[in-house]
Amino acid sequence: MVAIIFSDVHADAGALAALQGCISEPHFEERFGKTEFLINLGDLLHRGDHPRETLEAIADLSRKYRLISLMGNHDHAFLTGLSVSGSDAVSLYRHEQLRGSPLLSIFDAMPVEWVINDMLFVHGGPMDLGTSTLRLKFWQRMGREPGDSYAGYYYTPEMAFSVLKERKLRFLCCGHQHTSLCCRYLTGTGGVRPCLLDYSPSGITVQGRGLLHEARIALDTPSILRVGACHGENPEFACTDFRTFSFLRIV
Repeated sequence: MVAIIFSDVHADAGALAALQGCISEPHFEERFGKTEFLINLGDLLHRGDHPRETLEAIADLSRKYRLISLMGNHDHAFLTGLSVSGSDAVSLYRHEQLRGSPLLSIFDAMPVEWVINDMLFVHGGPMDLGTSTLRLKFWQRMGREPGDSYAGYYYTPEMAFSVLKERKLRFLCCGHQHTSLCCRYLTGTGGVRPCLLDYSPSGITVQGRGLLHEARIALDTPSILRVGACHGENPEFACTDFRTFSFLRIV
């Protein structure tokens, strides 16, 4: 079972096209296995200038693969009319042109989280903290100290591992903060340590973009796996067969 995970596209249809081109390469399947489904961790909207093309690309992906999509904080903000920073005038205008479009039906009853093979997928964080907007799971973010902020509630890795233990899960896979990160739980001591992501060329060329680089870790201990943003010149995503987890970056 091979899953492709991506997050924080932010209306960058070009980055999504690069991802699709990459995973459809024969060499990609030879290296990682046949893709069975895709997981979108949220934030398809805002900031970028091509929201319509992005949602059209997502619709196309859903016809080619099984696609699980989760709600992101920017998706939620767009749907509810909540004002957030980061979008220029062109982006705001093009997003407003989407109002009423059938393309937005992808967000109808979109879940906040999804679980498979002891892994919890969510945009931001795993904490159940009530219904206050900035404490919702897709607004939560990981930090060194817990607490509320104008950007969302901060939880610590220790808090996340505690939730995983309570739910009898081993792994948390999230996005939201745009940078890839891995934290491992030290079973013997109960501590947490960061895992070095050592990227190296995979030998796979992404047409018009560059080389795919990979940092692979074994899923042999409880871990937090934060996937970088799939937008910009060097889009990031991930691939897992639930025995290993590969952080991927097009450079």
